[in-house]
Amino acid sequence: MAENPLELASLGATAAPLTFEQPLTERMRTFLRLDFLYGQAVYHNEMATQWGSRAAVASLLDILSISTRGDMRPEVLKELERHITALGDYRARPGVDDARLRAVVANLVRLRGELAATGTGYLQSLKESEFLSAIKHRSAIPGGTCEFDLPDYYFWLNRPTELRAQAFGAWLALLRPLCDAIAELLWLTRQNGRSREELARGGTFNITFDRDAPIQLLRIALPAGSNLYPEISGSHYRCSVRFLSWNGLDGRSTQAEGDVPFTLTCCS
Repeated sequence: MAENPLELASLGATAAPLTFEQPLTERMRTFLRLDFLYGQAVYHNEMATQWGSRAAVASLLDILSISTRGDMRPEVLKELERHITALGDYRARPGVDDARLRAVVANLVRLRGELAATGTGYLQSLKESEFLSAIKHRSAIPGGTCEFDLPDYYFWLNRPTELRAQAFGAWLALLRPLCDAIAELLWLTRQNGRSREELARGGTFNITFDRDAPIQLLRIALPAGSNLYPEISGSHYRCSVRFLSWNGLDGRSTQAEGDVPFTLTCCS
């Protein structure tokens, strides 16, 4: 069913702008995925239902898969160190809120210490868990985690809510130092962004970045009721943006016909 134009206009007047993010480096892409999955795991675990536990475990297994594919721990520690050093250089600059700066640096130092203390084998117990390995193996099959496929998983899902939450909390605690550090790094990256108003003529816009100041993350904000979304392609050297009009679930999106004003934020 087509959207009501009056409802869209009302939505645009009251809702916050809709922000789309595009990672421009492989590291940033991985950070965003891990942060998304961690938030999803925490949310579903708090639902306190069997279906919530299933979804939480699925997110946990995805986090484990990404984290073990490449060693993320040294990458995150390196980024924490880079930001600590960069923020330390700001102390000598005039007009800097020294108390705020010290608080941010202290938080980064704390996160670095917690992640460093986990040791290189911090995920070993999750990797070696036969219970989780069986679920991961069966999850590759559509509907493969039914009760007749994994009776032990079905038994665990029917345990009291408190016991399920306790077990999942123990698993999540092993990932928390990594994911908390990533969340803080993403916050800093977004805070470092410089925003400007731009106009995509005919619905298209091209961006060329300074090679001496690499950009890690691109953010594009549109009014919530604009009925548009961006399609972004490119790299940390240049990007092209095409704005598409949403034509409902049964219609195919088409390129915006007119000029599109939007807010562009480049985050280093």
